[in-house]
Amino acid sequence: MFTALAHVSIAVPDLQAAIDTLQSRYGLTAGEVMENAQQQVRMTYIELANARIELMAPTGPDSPIAAFLERNPRGGIHHFSLGTGDVAATAAILRADGVQVLGDPATQRNVHGDPIAFIHPKAFLGALVEIEPDAGGHG
Repeated sequence: MFTALAHVSIAVPDLQAAIDTLQSRYGLTAGEVMENAQQQVRMTYIELANARIELMAPTGPDSPIAAFLERNPRGGIHHFSLGTGDVAATAAILRADGVQVLGDPATQRNVHGDPIAFIHPKAFLGALVEIEPDAGGHG
């Protein structure tokens, strides 16, 4: 069902400051800064050999990331993402098994336009899990 850890997503109050810190302190280089209007975030990826670090900052006060930052003003891990060959099929299998899946892959998209969904934290050991296309997709 799941093929790989795709990324770990960190919510940050200031995207450029986070990029600068990871570059200067850890030698990590961020890619292009992108905006996902549907998810109301500005974001970038740091590519690693086996996964990505995703940095996200809200684009406005109604963003789910803004709400996360109200509870965690310094930021923190928001979710991690697992890759799968077919997001819609995986979401359907999980729902049929009684797992609370958030979002609809038919309409919910990542910054690359790929379908995504989320597994509710109550259904995955307290962690929010994004379901996204495996390495064959954008990640």
